Amino acid sequence: MGGGGLVMNKSSKIYVAGHLGLVGSAIWNNLKSKGYTNLIGKSIQDLDLMDSVQVEEFFETEKPEYVILAAAHVGGIVANNVYRADFIYRNLQIQNNVIGASYRHNVKKLVFLGSTCIYPRDAQQPMKENSLLTGPLEYTNEPYAIAKIAGLKMCESFNIQYGTNFIAVMPTNLYGPNDNFDLERSHVLPAMIRKTYLAKNLQQENWKAIREDLNKRPVEGMDGSASDEQIAVLLEKYGISKGTLQLWGTGAPMREFLWSEEMADATVFVMEKVNFEDLIQDKNEIRNCHINIGTGKEISIRELSELVAKTVGFEGSIHFDSTKPDGTMRKLIDVSKLNALGWKHQIEIEEGVKKLFEWYVAGK
Repeated sequence: MGGGGLVMNKSSKIYVAGHLGLVGSAIWNNLKSKGYTNLIGKSIQDLDLMDSVQVEEFFETEKPEYVILAAAHVGGIVANNVYRADFIYRNLQIQNNVIGASYRHNVKKLVFLGSTCIYPRDAQQPMKENSLLTGPLEYTNEPYAIAKIAGLKMCESFNIQYGTNFIAVMPTNLYGPNDNFDLERSHVLPAMIRKTYLAKNLQQENWKAIREDLNKRPVEGMDGSASDEQIAVLLEKYGISKGTLQLWGTGAPMREFLWSEEMADATVFVMEKVNFEDLIQDKNEIRNCHINIGTGKEISIRELSELVAKTVGFEGSIHFDSTKPDGTMRKLIDVSKLNALGWKHQIEIEEGVKKLFEWYVAGK
C-alpha cells in the first residue's frame, strides 16, 4: 500500500478540487494554516471537472502529489428530488475523471469526500460504516447517494487492484463560513438562519435590513429595490410573515451538524495520518473502509429552530407545515472509527449557530 501520509511535507503539491465551496474553502484554509505552501485550486471557469480531456491535461501539467476531492454537485431535499439526473450524472463524471487521473498520474494519496446519505434509509442508529448497502436508500436523494457510493467503491477498488492510497470520508450535515443561504436551494441550517433573520426584521418593520439582505443575496431575482408589498409577497412564499415563521415538515426529524472548519481539520488529519491499510478489517473481503466524519450528536429540527430564533433574536411564533416532506427521521452517524484514529470534534451546535449567524450578518 502507498504510505503517502508518511512522507507528506509542507511543500508537497496538493490539489484541492472544489476549493471555493463550503468544505473545499475550509480545507484550503486549514492546509494553509498548517503551513502547506504548494496548494493548487482551479475555479470551474479554469477547469471543468466534467471534461475528461481538461482534467487529464491539468494532471499532466500540474502533477499533483496529493488530491482532496471536495468538488461535487450538491443541493437540498428539493433540488435532489427534482434534478435527479444532474445529481447522479455530474457527480459520477467528476469522480471518474479525478480519481482516474489520480491513478494514472501516480498521486500518492487521495481523499474523496462523500456524504452520510449513502446509508440505508432505515439503517440502525447511529449508523456504522458497516451498514452500507444493507437496505434501500432514502428516495429523495438516491441518485446523489448512489454516485457517492460509486466514488467510495472506486477508491476501495483501485486500492485493492492497484495498491493506491485513496481514502473516502463521509461527512455528516455541514455548516459554516461560505455556506449557501439561497432560499431556493440551500440546506436546512443556513436557510433557517436567513428566514429567521428576515422574519425578525419583518416583525420589527426594519425594511432597511431586509433590503440590504436582498441586495446581497437576491431571491428569485428580486433585490432590495422592490416595493414593500412585492417583498412581503415574496417572503410569504417562503413562510416568512409578520410575527410568524413557517418551516417545512413536522420539526421531528433529528439531524447531526458538523462545523465545516472542523470537517476540514478531520480531512487534513486523515490525509496526514491515515492510510488505506489502517482501515482494512478483513483481508479476504475488503469493504467499508470509508470513515464517517461527524459529532455523533443530534438535535431535532424543532429544537434547532428554537435555538436559531434565540440566537437571532426572533420573538415571533414558529409553525411547521406537516404537508411538506420531512426527509429521513434520523441520520446520526457512529464516529467511533474516526475517534479511534485520533480525531474528535470540539465545536458544539450552540456555538456553531452563533458563529454562523455572526458570519452571515457580517455580510460576507
